[in-house]
Amino acid sequence: MVATQMACCTRAAAPLVAARPQQQRVQAAFVAAPAKRLASIASISSGAELRVAAGSAAVCHAAAAGPVAVRAEISYVMIKPDGVQRGLVGEIISRFERKGFQLKGLKLFQCTKDIAEEHYKDLASKPFFPALVEYILSGPVVCMVWEGEGVVKSARKLIGATNPLESEPGTIRGDFAVKVGRNVVHGSDSVENGERETALWFGKDGVVAWEPTIKPWLVE
Repeated sequence: MVATQMACCTRAAAPLVAARPQQQRVQAAFVAAPAKRLASIASISSGAELRVAAGSAAVCHAAAAGPVAVRAEISYVMIKPDGVQRGLVGEIISRFERKGFQLKGLKLFQCTKDIAEEHYKDLASKPFFPALVEYILSGPVVCMVWEGEGVVKSARKLIGATNPLESEPGTIRGDFAVKVGRNVVHGSDSVENGERETALWFGKDGVVAWEPTIKPWLVE
C-alpha cells in the first residue's frame, strides 16, 4: 500500500520536474527579451546619433565655408517726363534709398529719338509705339541705375503695375498715376534688360563703382 502511494506520488511529480526546464527556458527568454530590445534601441539610437552628427558636421562645414556669394543685380529706373514735370523726382529716389538699394548712376537727360526707339524696340510693332516715343521725347527724364540683391524684382514691386489703376496703394504708380500713358516711371523687367538698358542710357563709363559705409547694416 505504502509502495503504491509512493509510486503514484512519483508519477505525479514527474511532469512537474519535466516542466521545470521548459519553465526555466521561458523565464530565460523573458529575461533576455528586454536585453534584446535594449540592444535594438541602442542600435537605432546610435544610428540616429551618427546621422545627427553627420548633419551637424555638414552644417559646421557650410558655416566654416562662409555665406554663399550672391551677385548683386542692377536695374535701370527712369523717371519719365510727367514725373519730372510734377516734381516727383525726390519722392521716387527716396523710396529706393529707404529700401536699401545703392544708387550707381544718376542724370537728368533729354532723350534722343534713337535711344527712345532702341529702348522700346520690343514694342515697335504696337500701334501706340509712335505716341510712346513722342511722350519720352516731350521733356527731360531722370535716368538712374540701382544695385542690390533682387533689385529688379523689388523695383518692379515698388513701382507697381503698368496700369496705375491696377497698382496697389503704396506703390509709386498706385500713389501718383492714373493713366497708362502717364505712369511716371520705368523699371527694368528682367536682369538681362537691366544690363542692356544701363548700357544704352549710361554707356561704358556712366556707372559709378562705390560701396556705402552702411552696407553691413543692410545685408549679411
